Amino acid sequence: MTGTDHIHHDHQTRQALIIGASRGLGLVLAGELAGRGWQVIATARQDPGGGGELRGAADASGGRLTVESLEMTDSDDLAALRKRLDGRRLDLLFVNAAIDRGGELPIDRVPDEMFTEVMITNALSPLRALEALRDLVPAGGTVAVMSSEQGSVSLNTEGGYELYKASKAALNQLMRSYATRHADDGHTKLLIDPGHNRTRLGGPDAPLDPHDTVPAVVDVLESRSGAPGLHFLDRHGEPVPW
Repeated sequence: MTGTDHIHHDHQTRQALIIGASRGLGLVLAGELAGRGWQVIATARQDPGGGGELRGAADASGGRLTVESLEMTDSDDLAALRKRLDGRRLDLLFVNAAIDRGGELPIDRVPDEMFTEVMITNALSPLRALEALRDLVPAGGTVAVMSSEQGSVSLNTEGGYELYKASKAALNQLMRSYATRHADDGHTKLLIDPGHNRTRLGGPDAPLDPHDTVPAVVDVLESRSGAPGLHFLDRHGEPVPW
């Protein structure tokens, strides 16, 4: 392959950055995109054992999937990643990162530290990541965040998971503010509700298998490409009520 061939090929290849891909939906998402011919950069935290499966997938991908280290809640780490990606073009920037703490605790029983950790991880940090990296996405590109039906205020009619639900509702609200502020950038902006999947977050009894769910999510991402504006969609591409 000559240099010019490579440049031409690189220009045609869709590029994605997946933040939070060491396990669960993010790991499957990175693999699915790479399998569809995308060039994928996926991030994992540096904690011991973090990203082992992801690094294995990268090694087996023939260069389609590369791994970057990122602690998303660390602003300096985000800035360093942005610097390392200088000159890259991202057709898709996808933030997939969330924690669940407190489970069945009513909100008045949630300790300050737990509330702060969940809100910073699930609501504040994804938006910081978008702001730090959005300039790598050209007009016509897509900026997406993994949300949840649990973040829907109008659908919150069953008990439990009060803190997690609040963090996802905050995420959705902050994404609306982001979309308002950046209304003219030509980006497709998506909040994705992937359904209740069998992951570490979703638990072993969840009804959905990520290997069934994620291809549907990628279909939604690909079909919405180039249509600007903000949408809160499920894995079938149907709107989720705010």
